[in-house]
Order: sequence, then C-alpha cells, then structure tokens
Amino acid sequence: MPSTTPPRWKRLTIKLTLAAALAAATPLAALDLASRYQAEPHLSPLPRTDAERARIGLVTAPATDFSAPEPYEDLPAGAATVRARLDEEAFSQHSANLSFEQELEFKLGNGLFKKIWVFSPASTKASDGLGPLYNARSCQRCHLKDGRGHVPEQPDYSSASMFLRISVPGPVPPELQNIKDYIGTAPDPNYGHQLQNFSAPGLAPEYRLQVDYEEFEVALNGGETATLRRPGYTAASLGYGPLADGAMLSPRVAPPMIGLGLLEAIPAADILAHADEHDADGDGISGRANLVWSREFGQIMPGRFGLKAGTPTVHEQSAGAFSGDIGISTPLFPAHAGECTDLQTACQAAPHGGGDSRETEIDQPNMDLVTFYSRNLGVPARRDTGDVQVLRGKQVFYDSGCAACHVPKFVTHRLQDRPEQSFQLTWPYSDLLLHDMGEGLADYRPEGRATGREWRTAPLWGIGLTQQVSPRATFLHDGRARTLLEAILWHGGEAEAAKNKVTGLRPADRAALITFLESL
Repeated sequence: MPSTTPPRWKRLTIKLTLAAALAAATPLAALDLASRYQAEPHLSPLPRTDAERARIGLVTAPATDFSAPEPYEDLPAGAATVRARLDEEAFSQHSANLSFEQELEFKLGNGLFKKIWVFSPASTKASDGLGPLYNARSCQRCHLKDGRGHVPEQPDYSSASMFLRISVPGPVPPELQNIKDYIGTAPDPNYGHQLQNFSAPGLAPEYRLQVDYEEFEVALNGGETATLRRPGYTAASLGYGPLADGAMLSPRVAPPMIGLGLLEAIPAADILAHADEHDADGDGISGRANLVWSREFGQIMPGRFGLKAGTPTVHEQSAGAFSGDIGISTPLFPAHAGECTDLQTACQAAPHGGGDSRETEIDQPNMDLVTFYSRNLGVPARRDTGDVQVLRGKQVFYDSGCAACHVPKFVTHRLQDRPEQSFQLTWPYSDLLLHDMGEGLADYRPEGRATGREWRTAPLWGIGLTQQVSPRATFLHDGRARTLLEAILWHGGEAEAAKNKVTGLRPADRAALITFLESL
C-alpha cells in the first residue's frame, strides 16, 4: 500500500502556507511569547487591505512546481535588485530604485563607511577619536567590499574582521524581567563586551586571537567524503589581566551588508508567524524570536540583526559597531572611550575626539548617512534561475527541509517614508528566527533569549557571490566552513534531519543543491 504521508516539500508547503495565512489574518495571531512584542517604532507602515493580504498569502506560498522558475524569482530584492556584477564590487551597489537625491545620500554614507579613523589628538578633527582600543579603523575593514570578513591567518592571526565577544553570567535587567526565558549576562569587568586586538600608541591591546583547527572526515553517500575543520579559539597575550570566572567567549566573523533595509521592513507579524517555540506541529523545527531592549526606542522589540538576532534595527546595529569595533562615540553610544572598562584607567584617560562643538565623535546627521547606506546596499539578481541543474537543486533544497528555516519569501511593509523598501517581494531565504543548531556549532554564550546553541537563520541571498567579493571569505558565524557543503555538514540540532538528508543524497543531487545555492 502506498504511503499516505505527503512528501517533505508538500508538508512544508502546508505549514508555511498556514503560517502566511495566520500572519495575514491578524497581526496578533502568532501565539508565542514574542507576539506581545511586535512594536515597530522604526517604521511607519500603512495597514494592509484584505486584498493585499490575500495577494501576499499567494505570492509567498512555498514553491510546489520545480520545472520552471517562480515569477520574479530572479529579483530577490524586488525593485531594489541590482545587476549581478562579475567583480568584487557585486555587493557595493546601491538599491536600484533609489532616487537621484537618495543616490547622493548613499554615496555620502559610503564615504563614511570607508572612512579611516585616526587617533586623537589629530589635525583632522572630523576623523579623530579612533579607539583607544579597537578591532578595525573603518566599517569597510570588517565588512570587506560590503561582504563577509575572514578568519585571520597564521602566524600572527591579526584581523580586522573577526573578534571574540565576551560576557559573564549576570542579572536580567529590570526592563526585561517580563521575558521569563531571557538569560542574564554582564560584560567582563576587565574586558567589556568584546575583545579588541588593536590599540592606540602607549596602550596594550586586549588580546591576540589564536585559532587552531582539528580536521576530520565525514562520509557521504556515493563514496564521497568531505573534510571539516573543528576550530578552537584562544584569547592569547591578555593585556589587562585574566578573564573573569565564568567568562564566555564567542567568535564572530563580520556578515555581509546587502539587503539590510529590506530585512528591517519585513512585518514583525510575518516573521513571528513562522515561530513554533514548542514545536506544536512536531516537525522538529521550533524557531523563536529573540526579544531585546532597544536603546534607540526604549522598549522591547524583536531582534533581527546580528548572528543571534541581538539588535532590533539597522541604526542601532551600526551605532553599536562604531562603539565596539572602532571605539567611536555616537549619540546612541556616547562613551568616548568605546569599549574601555572602568578598570582600564589608562584607556579611559586617553585623548578622544569629543568635546567643544563635537558632543560625540560622529554626530547624528552622519550616523543617519551611514544607516541609509547600510539599509540600501543592493542585493544582486539571481543567475540561471531556469537552469535544469538549478531547478533540480531547488527541489532538493525543499525536499531536504532546508526551507523550513531558510524561508524563501516575504513581502515588506507598505511604508510611507521609505519607498525604496516599500511593498517589495523579497527572497532572503531566512526566517530571522533563532534555532538550536546543535553541539557542533554551539558557542555556549547566550544573548538575550538565544541560548548557547541557538543562532539566527542566516539570509542566503547573495551567498553564491561571497568568494567573488572576497576570495578569503568562508562561511558560518566563525568562518570554519570553507565551502557551502562544509557549512551544511556543520548543521545539527533542529537542522540535523536536513543535514542527514544531504549526506544521504546521490552525488548528482548533492551537486545540484550546491549549484542552486551558488545561484542565490
């Protein structure tokens, strides 16, 4: 008797179609904890009409026909999609639907993103204030060509695009105590929230990042094998005493910058409609939203940005990076000494670029330019969407269960003040939710609601151009995966079943899956 259980992609279609209908029905339909925290003060959305909700439900339903591309599949950012360049500038184009005036604003923001900051005091008053402790001298030094950073190389391991975050167990802040599963942490008293490996003259850097790898083989169906490398991280040559007892370290490689404004414009209700915190449907996937305190708006908001979705908006993410990565004060993070702790007295006493007419080392108008630039880095067009191998790989992607977390499609809010992100059909291939990725990828460092095993689903758009933009770039949160296949093989936890399906594929189907990913 034939099985009555529908194939995986059909079950996924049913699940995601119901999720889309749930989101369309009412903004409060998501029943998990996060449904109480859907405020979007960073946006000015217009309400959706019943007709729009019906259209959105249809257009965002998962694919069921893999014989041809879906409508508009070659435009992953809708009208904002840019042409797919063949050089290292593929991630450095502005959204295609900017006005002439917005293009100028984008170019000014680009100048600030690339700007090399210098130590104080300096004759270039508009550019001083670097550090005193820092990881990079500009935003571009981390996000190389607006793409991914890379793992530092031996023998010195110096890098401006990878560092270690650090925290110790701590109390839950009063404003977050209504979030019962929020995990309290605190900065290390000597080293703060992240370790800086560069410093101003006369000051010691906080550490030297040391990375060691242990290689091992994984058997794949069809007689193939893959070699993975298991990393170990050491905070060597500590400059300010030992780490605190219970210190938790987590490696971070800078992620790509494309499409951030579109991710910010996805309705929170649509994201939360995919959450299934207690795996009510029994499919093994239980994504949930991180809930974080917005320094910018003074309220709890869903996290969207950062590798554990620890930040709610592009502006807050950008301002935090100026403070933590470069040591530049902003109106949102006004400490001129950046990440220097109270125990780092020489760092606190070092010259800075604030004072007089400059309350902070970068002011709000310039932060607005950087934020606009960060929101509007264009997503390149898909390649070869009608290729037989790509279509076969897309079906394998669905059949293996990858689309359960890497949700293909969303429609952004209709926005009054941001037409470039307004009402766009986008294809980020992410649900922006937290998922347990298993012991292999665990960093054992919580962030908000995210446990030491949970990570935000990484958007996949543009991933096929990653190493074209930066040949040294690798994959996953810490760059351990040198290829897309290696990245898949590190998946565990909620993604264990999908990973096992990929290892069990015929070699031709596995190759088709990689070809599909390379087309994104």
